[in-house]
Amino acid sequence: MINTFTLLLLFQLVGELLVRAFGWPFPGPVIGMTLLFLVLLVRGTVSQELRHGTGSFLQHLSLLFVPAGAGVMLHWQRLAHEWLPIAIAVLVSTLIGLVVTVLVINLMRRWTSQERSGEPS
Repeated sequence: MINTFTLLLLFQLVGELLVRAFGWPFPGPVIGMTLLFLVLLVRGTVSQELRHGTGSFLQHLSLLFVPAGAGVMLHWQRLAHEWLPIAIAVLVSTLIGLVVTVLVINLMRRWTSQERSGEPS
């Protein structure tokens, strides 16, 4: 599990370095996880150690919300003053996420049904 954690942190570090070097307006961890995804895509497989390690992290994912909850309590006054833009941003981003999810599911359904029937794409 320590190897998995090290690998995730290394990709996050690479992402942070790229963001700082090129001045990209994206969070470093997002760039790092995208790079990890691309590496796994090129490899075509996920090692058993990485699969087990990330599974263990996902089992304890709720612990990662503790700092966010503490941050909410720390900035309670700001949230009280800016509740409307925050509520609109949460609502709009949730709706966008739902729409994108539906589109991807429909696309994948069509793609897998074409593969099963043997039709060319």
